[in-house]
Amino acid sequence: MRKEQHHKGWNEIKTNDSWAIFKIMGEFVNGFEKMSAIGPCVSIFGSARTKPEDKYYKLATSIAKKIVENGYGVITGGGPGIMEAGNKGAHLSGGTSVGLNIDLPFEQHDNPFIDSDKSLDFDYFFVRKVMFVKYSQGFVVMPGGFGTLDELFEAMTLIQTKKIGRFPIILVGSEFWGGLVDWIKETLRDRFHNISPEDIDLFSVVDTEDEVIEKLNAFYQRYNLSPNF
Repeated sequence: MRKEQHHKGWNEIKTNDSWAIFKIMGEFVNGFEKMSAIGPCVSIFGSARTKPEDKYYKLATSIAKKIVENGYGVITGGGPGIMEAGNKGAHLSGGTSVGLNIDLPFEQHDNPFIDSDKSLDFDYFFVRKVMFVKYSQGFVVMPGGFGTLDELFEAMTLIQTKKIGRFPIILVGSEFWGGLVDWIKETLRDRFHNISPEDIDLFSVVDTEDEVIEKLNAFYQRYNLSPNF
C-alpha cells in the first residue's frame, strides 16, 4: 500500500511539472510581446528595504531622471525601495517606467510609479530574469541584498561565457561595493585564478549619476542599441 501511495505521489508531481510548462510558456510569450514594444531601457537594481530618506534612494531617483533625459527608459523589479526610486525618477521626468513584478511572501508590492501599461507580473524568477537581461541596455546596480547580487552575477556570467551580447554593468556606491570588488580581484583573480584578468572589465564602479551616464553613453557610442540575445 505504501509503495502504491509513493508511486502515485511521484506521478502527480510529473503531471504537475508537465502542465507547468504551459504557464511558463505563457509568461515568456507575454513578456516578450510587451517588452519588445517598449524600446531601449536601462535596469536599476537594489534593495527593496531602502527607505525614501536614504541617500541611495535619492541617488537612484536622480540616476533614473538622468537616464530618461538621455533617451532611455527605466526598468526595475517593480517593488519598493531602490526599485520604487528608479520608477519614480523615470516617472517624474516623463520617461518610460517599467516594472517587472514578482509575487513574494514578504516585502514585495508594486510601486505607484510604474506606467500602467508597462507593469508585468511574474510567478517565476527565471522568466523575469530573462526579461531583464534580454531587454536592458545596461544594468545600474545600487546597494542591495541577495536578489541584487543574483542579478549582477548572472549577467556577468552570461557575458563572460558569451551567451549574450555585452552591455554596461555599473555598480553605484564604492563604499558598498569596494569590499566585494577587492575580493574579486585579490581572491578570485590573483590568488585562485578562477576568473580571467579581463573579466574584471565586465563591470565598473561609480558614485554619481553623471558617471553612470558617462559609462552608458561611452559604451553606446561604440555599439548599437538592440536586444542582448
